Amino acid sequence: MKLIIPKGYKSALDLKQTEKAILLVKDTFQISLASELRLRRVSAPLFVLKGTGINDDLNGTERAVTFNIKDMNDSKAEIVHSLAKWKRMMLRDYDIRTGYGIYTDMNALRPDEELDNLHSVYVDQWDWEIAIKEEQRTLKFLKTTVERIYEAIKRTEFQIYEYYPEIEPVLPEAIKFIHSEELLKMYPDLNPKERENKIAKEYGAVFIIGIGNELSNGQVHDGRAPDYDDWSTPTENGFKGLNGDIIVWNPILEMAFELSSMGIRVDSESLKRQLKIRGAEERSELLFHRRLLNGEFPSAIGGGIGQSRLCMYLLRKAHIGEIQSSIWPGEMVSHCVKSGIQLI
Repeated sequence: MKLIIPKGYKSALDLKQTEKAILLVKDTFQISLASELRLRRVSAPLFVLKGTGINDDLNGTERAVTFNIKDMNDSKAEIVHSLAKWKRMMLRDYDIRTGYGIYTDMNALRPDEELDNLHSVYVDQWDWEIAIKEEQRTLKFLKTTVERIYEAIKRTEFQIYEYYPEIEPVLPEAIKFIHSEELLKMYPDLNPKERENKIAKEYGAVFIIGIGNELSNGQVHDGRAPDYDDWSTPTENGFKGLNGDIIVWNPILEMAFELSSMGIRVDSESLKRQLKIRGAEERSELLFHRRLLNGEFPSAIGGGIGQSRLCMYLLRKAHIGEIQSSIWPGEMVSHCVKSGIQLI
Protein backbone atom coordinates (compact mmCIF):
# COMPACT_ATOMS: atom_id res chain seq x y z
CA MET A 1 0.00 0.00 0.00
CA LYS A 2 1.34 3.42 -1.03
CA LEU A 3 0.03 5.95 1.45
CA ILE A 4 1.59 9.12 2.85
CA ILE A 5 0.32 10.28 6.24
CA PRO A 6 1.58 13.84 6.85
CA LYS A 7 2.74 14.27 10.43
CA GLY A 8 0.14 16.07 12.53
CA TYR A 9 -2.23 16.44 9.56
CA LYS A 10 -5.54 18.17 10.16
CA SER A 11 -7.69 19.41 7.32
CA ALA A 12 -8.21 23.17 7.28
CA LEU A 13 -11.86 22.59 6.27
CA ASP A 14 -14.49 20.23 7.63
CA LEU A 15 -16.61 18.06 5.32
CA LYS A 16 -19.37 20.65 4.80
CA GLN A 17 -16.86 23.43 4.10
CA THR A 18 -14.91 21.11 1.79
CA GLU A 19 -17.95 20.37 -0.40
CA LYS A 20 -18.66 24.11 -0.75
CA ALA A 21 -15.01 24.87 -1.45
CA ILE A 22 -14.82 22.18 -4.17
CA LEU A 23 -17.66 23.94 -6.00
CA LEU A 24 -15.91 27.29 -5.55
CA VAL A 25 -12.64 25.95 -7.00
CA LYS A 26 -14.35 24.35 -9.99
CA ASP A 27 -16.59 27.31 -10.83
CA THR A 28 -13.82 29.88 -10.41
CA PHE A 29 -11.17 27.98 -12.31
CA GLN A 30 -13.18 26.92 -15.33
CA ILE A 31 -14.47 30.47 -15.86
CA SER A 32 -10.90 31.81 -15.59
CA LEU A 33 -9.54 29.12 -17.90
CA ALA A 34 -12.24 29.72 -20.52
CA SER A 35 -11.54 33.45 -20.42
CA GLU A 36 -7.74 33.12 -20.59
CA LEU A 37 -7.77 30.66 -23.52
CA ARG A 38 -11.00 31.68 -25.30
CA LEU A 39 -12.74 28.35 -24.79
CA ARG A 40 -16.39 27.38 -25.06
CA ARG A 41 -17.83 24.47 -23.10
CA VAL A 42 -18.99 21.34 -24.95
CA SER A 43 -20.46 18.02 -23.89
CA ALA A 44 -18.19 14.98 -24.02
CA PRO A 45 -18.58 11.21 -24.27
CA LEU A 46 -17.99 8.84 -21.37
CA PHE A 47 -17.20 6.03 -23.84
CA VAL A 48 -16.15 5.58 -27.48
CA LEU A 49 -16.17 2.66 -29.91
CA LYS A 50 -13.21 0.33 -29.63
CA GLY A 51 -10.92 0.12 -32.66
CA THR A 52 -11.38 3.70 -33.85
CA GLY A 53 -8.16 5.06 -32.32
CA ILE A 54 -10.10 7.79 -30.54
CA ASN A 55 -9.42 6.65 -26.97
CA ASP A 56 -6.27 7.84 -25.22
CA ASP A 57 -3.81 4.94 -24.98
CA LEU A 58 -1.82 6.62 -22.16
CA ASN A 59 1.38 4.54 -21.89
CA GLY A 60 -0.03 1.74 -24.05
CA THR A 61 -0.28 -0.78 -21.20
CA GLU A 62 -3.37 0.35 -19.28
CA ARG A 63 -6.56 -1.64 -19.84
CA ALA A 64 -9.70 0.22 -20.85
CA VAL A 65 -13.02 -0.78 -19.29
CA THR A 66 -14.87 -2.46 -22.17
CA PHE A 67 -18.49 -3.48 -22.69
CA ASN A 68 -20.79 -4.63 -25.51
CA ILE A 69 -23.72 -2.58 -26.82
CA LYS A 70 -26.65 -4.95 -27.38
CA ASP A 71 -28.56 -2.81 -29.88
CA MET A 72 -25.44 -2.27 -32.04
CA ASN A 73 -24.75 -5.93 -32.82
CA ASP A 74 -22.74 -6.23 -29.60
CA SER A 75 -20.21 -3.64 -30.81
CA LYS A 76 -17.52 -3.07 -28.20
CA ALA A 77 -17.21 0.30 -26.49
CA GLU A 78 -14.52 1.59 -24.12
CA ILE A 79 -14.74 3.95 -21.17
CA VAL A 80 -12.37 6.78 -22.09
CA HIS A 81 -8.96 7.18 -20.46
CA SER A 82 -8.99 10.81 -21.57
CA LEU A 83 -10.31 12.84 -24.50
CA ALA A 84 -6.94 13.85 -25.96
CA LYS A 85 -7.83 12.77 -29.51
CA TRP A 86 -11.60 13.23 -29.39
CA LYS A 87 -11.13 16.98 -28.78
CA ARG A 88 -8.96 17.34 -31.88
CA MET A 89 -11.74 15.80 -33.95
CA MET A 90 -14.28 18.17 -32.42
CA LEU A 91 -12.28 21.26 -33.42
CA ARG A 92 -12.93 20.21 -37.01
CA ASP A 93 -16.42 18.79 -36.60
CA TYR A 94 -17.65 21.81 -34.60
CA ASP A 95 -15.89 24.18 -37.05
CA ILE A 96 -14.02 26.02 -34.26
CA ARG A 97 -12.29 29.19 -35.53
CA THR A 98 -8.51 29.52 -35.33
CA GLY A 99 -7.55 31.13 -32.03
CA TYR A 100 -10.53 29.68 -30.19
CA GLY A 101 -11.16 26.36 -28.53
CA ILE A 102 -13.30 24.04 -26.45
CA TYR A 103 -13.24 22.60 -22.95
CA THR A 104 -15.24 19.89 -21.29
CA ASP A 105 -15.65 17.88 -18.10
CA MET A 106 -13.87 14.58 -18.72
CA ASN A 107 -14.76 11.63 -16.49
CA ALA A 108 -12.79 8.42 -16.89
CA LEU A 109 -12.03 5.08 -15.29
CA ARG A 110 -8.46 3.82 -15.04
CA PRO A 111 -8.61 0.49 -13.17
CA ASP A 112 -4.86 -0.14 -13.61
CA GLU A 113 -3.84 2.89 -11.53
CA GLU A 114 -1.74 2.22 -8.42
CA LEU A 115 -3.95 3.69 -5.73
CA ASP A 116 -2.31 6.19 -3.39
CA ASN A 117 -2.74 9.77 -2.15
CA LEU A 118 -2.85 11.12 -5.71
CA HIS A 119 -4.21 8.32 -7.86
CA SER A 120 -7.74 6.95 -8.04
CA VAL A 121 -9.66 4.58 -10.32
CA TYR A 122 -11.92 7.57 -11.04
CA VAL A 123 -10.33 10.41 -13.03
CA ASP A 124 -11.92 13.81 -13.59
CA GLN A 125 -10.30 16.66 -15.46
CA TRP A 126 -10.95 19.67 -17.62
CA ASP A 127 -9.97 18.63 -21.12
CA TRP A 128 -9.34 21.57 -23.46
CA GLU A 129 -8.21 22.08 -27.05
CA ILE A 130 -7.51 25.17 -29.19
CA ALA A 131 -7.25 25.52 -32.97
CA ILE A 132 -4.03 27.38 -33.80
CA LYS A 133 -2.09 28.55 -36.84
CA GLU A 134 0.62 26.29 -38.23
CA GLU A 135 3.24 28.94 -37.42
CA GLN A 136 2.18 28.85 -33.75
CA ARG A 137 3.52 25.32 -33.34
CA THR A 138 6.47 26.70 -31.37
CA LEU A 139 7.95 26.46 -27.89
CA LYS A 140 7.28 30.18 -27.41
CA PHE A 141 3.56 29.71 -28.00
CA LEU A 142 3.50 26.67 -25.71
CA LYS A 143 5.09 28.69 -22.90
CA THR A 144 2.64 31.58 -23.36
CA THR A 145 -0.28 29.15 -23.06
CA VAL A 146 1.21 27.59 -19.92
CA GLU A 147 1.56 31.04 -18.36
CA ARG A 148 -2.12 31.80 -19.05
CA ILE A 149 -3.21 28.55 -17.40
CA TYR A 150 -0.94 29.29 -14.45
CA GLU A 151 -2.58 32.72 -14.06
CA ALA A 152 -5.99 31.02 -13.87
CA ILE A 153 -4.65 28.68 -11.16
CA LYS A 154 -3.23 31.59 -9.14
CA ARG A 155 -6.47 33.54 -9.49
CA THR A 156 -8.38 30.55 -8.10
CA GLU A 157 -5.90 30.18 -5.24
CA PHE A 158 -6.51 33.80 -4.24
CA GLN A 159 -10.28 33.32 -4.43
CA ILE A 160 -10.02 30.42 -2.00
CA TYR A 161 -7.99 32.63 0.35
CA GLU A 162 -10.72 35.31 0.18
CA TYR A 163 -13.35 32.80 1.37
CA TYR A 164 -11.09 30.71 3.63
CA PRO A 165 -8.28 32.96 4.99
CA GLU A 166 -6.79 30.05 6.92
CA ILE A 167 -5.63 28.68 3.52
CA GLU A 168 -2.90 31.14 2.52
CA PRO A 169 -1.57 31.38 -1.06
CA VAL A 170 1.78 29.67 -1.65
CA LEU A 171 2.21 29.70 -5.43
CA PRO A 172 5.12 31.81 -6.75
CA GLU A 173 4.47 34.76 -9.06
CA ALA A 174 5.93 33.00 -12.11
CA ILE A 175 6.24 29.41 -13.26
CA LYS A 176 9.70 28.05 -14.09
CA PHE A 177 10.34 26.39 -17.49
CA ILE A 178 12.90 23.63 -17.85
CA HIS A 179 13.47 20.84 -20.37
CA SER A 180 13.56 17.26 -19.12
CA GLU A 181 17.05 16.89 -20.62
CA GLU A 182 18.28 19.92 -18.64
CA LEU A 183 16.75 18.42 -15.53
CA LEU A 184 18.59 15.14 -16.17
CA LYS A 185 21.91 16.98 -16.47
CA MET A 186 21.24 18.83 -13.21
CA TYR A 187 20.47 15.63 -11.28
CA PRO A 188 22.01 12.72 -13.24
CA ASP A 189 21.97 10.35 -10.27
CA LEU A 190 18.25 10.78 -9.53
CA ASN A 191 15.25 9.10 -11.15
CA PRO A 192 12.59 11.26 -12.88
CA LYS A 193 10.32 11.57 -9.83
CA GLU A 194 13.24 12.53 -7.60
CA ARG A 195 14.29 15.14 -10.17
CA GLU A 196 10.76 16.54 -10.16
CA ASN A 197 10.84 16.78 -6.36
CA LYS A 198 14.10 18.72 -6.46
CA ILE A 199 13.03 21.26 -9.06
CA ALA A 200 9.49 21.69 -7.69
CA LYS A 201 10.74 22.31 -4.16
CA GLU A 202 13.23 24.89 -5.42
CA TYR A 203 10.84 26.90 -7.61
CA GLY A 204 7.36 26.11 -6.28
CA ALA A 205 5.88 25.75 -9.77
CA VAL A 206 7.56 24.35 -12.87
CA PHE A 207 6.71 23.28 -16.41
CA ILE A 208 8.84 20.33 -17.50
CA ILE A 209 9.20 20.29 -21.29
CA GLY A 210 9.72 17.20 -23.42
CA ILE A 211 7.72 14.29 -21.99
CA GLY A 212 7.79 11.04 -23.95
CA ASN A 213 10.98 11.13 -26.00
CA GLU A 214 14.18 9.34 -25.13
CA LEU A 215 16.72 11.38 -23.15
CA SER A 216 20.51 11.19 -23.37
CA ASN A 217 20.56 8.38 -20.78
CA GLY A 218 18.37 6.22 -23.02
CA GLN A 219 15.29 6.63 -20.83
CA VAL A 220 12.16 8.78 -21.02
CA HIS A 221 11.25 11.25 -18.30
CA ASP A 222 7.71 9.87 -18.33
CA GLY A 223 5.48 7.95 -20.72
CA ARG A 224 3.34 9.70 -23.31
CA ALA A 225 1.27 8.24 -26.13
CA PRO A 226 2.70 8.84 -29.64
CA ASP A 227 -0.45 10.14 -31.30
CA TYR A 228 -1.48 13.40 -29.65
CA ASP A 229 1.39 15.50 -28.14
CA ASP A 230 4.39 16.40 -30.30
CA TRP A 231 7.34 15.25 -28.16
CA SER A 232 9.87 14.53 -30.91
CA THR A 233 10.31 17.83 -32.76
CA PRO A 234 13.77 17.85 -34.44
CA THR A 235 16.14 20.76 -33.70
CA GLU A 236 19.83 21.41 -34.32
CA ASN A 237 20.59 19.91 -30.90
CA GLY A 238 18.40 16.84 -31.22
CA PHE A 239 14.76 16.32 -30.33
CA LYS A 240 13.26 18.93 -28.03
CA GLY A 241 9.50 18.38 -28.02
CA LEU A 242 6.54 20.72 -27.74
CA ASN A 243 4.76 19.29 -24.72
CA GLY A 244 5.14 19.05 -20.97
CA ASP A 245 3.65 18.88 -17.46
CA ILE A 246 2.68 21.60 -14.98
CA ILE A 247 4.05 20.56 -11.61
CA VAL A 248 3.83 22.39 -8.27
CA TRP A 249 5.34 21.75 -4.84
CA ASN A 250 2.75 20.30 -2.49
CA PRO A 251 3.40 21.66 1.03
CA ILE A 252 1.15 19.07 2.71
CA LEU A 253 2.65 15.94 1.12
CA GLU A 254 6.08 17.61 0.63
CA MET A 255 6.46 16.34 -2.91
CA ALA A 256 6.13 17.34 -6.56
CA PHE A 257 2.48 17.40 -7.58
CA GLU A 258 1.37 17.21 -11.23
CA LEU A 259 -1.66 19.34 -12.10
CA SER A 260 -1.67 19.20 -15.88
CA SER A 261 -0.33 17.40 -18.93
CA MET A 262 -0.48 19.37 -22.19
CA GLY A 263 1.22 20.16 -25.45
CA ILE A 264 1.10 21.21 -29.07
CA ARG A 265 -0.48 18.39 -31.01
CA VAL A 266 1.16 16.20 -33.62
CA ASP A 267 0.96 17.09 -37.30
CA SER A 268 1.15 14.38 -39.96
CA GLU A 269 4.98 14.31 -39.95
CA SER A 270 5.42 14.11 -36.17
CA LEU A 271 2.64 11.52 -35.95
CA LYS A 272 4.40 9.25 -38.45
CA ARG A 273 7.74 9.81 -36.69
CA GLN A 274 6.39 9.04 -33.22
CA LEU A 275 4.42 5.99 -34.33
CA LYS A 276 7.65 4.65 -35.81
CA ILE A 277 9.60 5.38 -32.60
CA ARG A 278 7.02 3.42 -30.60
CA GLY A 279 6.68 0.61 -33.14
CA ALA A 280 2.98 1.42 -33.53
CA GLU A 281 2.80 2.25 -37.24
CA GLU A 282 -0.27 0.01 -37.64
CA ARG A 283 -2.30 2.71 -35.84
CA SER A 284 -2.12 4.85 -38.99
CA GLU A 285 -5.01 2.75 -40.34
CA LEU A 286 -7.38 3.73 -37.51
CA LEU A 287 -10.13 6.32 -38.00
CA PHE A 288 -8.54 9.16 -36.00
CA HIS A 289 -5.10 8.64 -37.47
CA ARG A 290 -6.36 8.40 -41.06
CA ARG A 291 -8.22 11.69 -40.68
CA LEU A 292 -5.15 13.38 -39.21
CA LEU A 293 -2.83 12.05 -41.93
CA ASN A 294 -5.34 13.22 -44.56
CA GLY A 295 -5.01 16.77 -43.23
CA GLU A 296 -8.56 17.01 -41.92
CA PHE A 297 -7.70 18.48 -38.51
CA PRO A 298 -6.40 21.98 -37.72
CA SER A 299 -3.13 22.54 -35.91
CA ALA A 300 -3.90 22.47 -32.22
CA ILE A 301 -2.70 22.77 -28.66
CA GLY A 302 -4.47 21.06 -25.79
CA GLY A 303 -4.28 19.22 -22.52
CA GLY A 304 -5.97 18.07 -19.36
CA ILE A 305 -6.09 19.68 -15.92
CA GLY A 306 -7.03 17.44 -13.02
CA GLN A 307 -10.19 18.65 -11.26
CA SER A 308 -9.80 16.61 -8.08
CA ARG A 309 -6.03 17.23 -8.21
CA LEU A 310 -6.48 21.01 -8.37
CA CYS A 311 -9.06 20.96 -5.56
CA MET A 312 -6.82 18.73 -3.46
CA TYR A 313 -3.89 21.10 -3.90
CA LEU A 314 -5.74 24.39 -3.37
CA LEU A 315 -7.69 23.10 -0.34
CA ARG A 316 -4.52 21.61 1.19
CA LYS A 317 -5.84 18.06 1.38
CA ALA A 318 -3.63 15.03 2.02
CA HIS A 319 -5.61 12.50 -0.05
CA ILE A 320 -7.58 12.76 -3.29
CA GLY A 321 -10.32 10.74 -1.58
CA GLU A 322 -11.03 13.86 0.52
CA ILE A 323 -12.21 15.47 -2.74
CA GLN A 324 -13.88 12.70 -4.74
CA SER A 325 -15.92 9.61 -3.97
CA SER A 326 -14.12 6.47 -5.13
CA ILE A 327 -13.13 2.96 -4.01
CA TRP A 328 -10.04 2.35 -1.89
CA PRO A 329 -8.34 -0.70 -0.33
CA GLY A 330 -9.70 -1.48 3.13
CA GLU A 331 -6.28 -1.08 4.74
CA MET A 332 -5.91 2.39 3.21
CA VAL A 333 -9.35 3.43 4.50
CA SER A 334 -8.47 2.24 8.01
CA HIS A 335 -5.17 4.14 8.05
CA CYS A 336 -6.90 7.30 6.81
CA VAL A 337 -9.60 7.10 9.47
CA LYS A 338 -6.97 6.68 12.22
CA SER A 339 -4.97 9.62 10.84
CA GLY A 340 -7.79 12.13 10.55
CA ILE A 341 -8.08 11.90 6.76
CA GLN A 342 -11.81 11.92 6.06
CA LEU A 343 -12.51 10.13 2.77
CA ILE A 344 -15.70 11.14 0.99
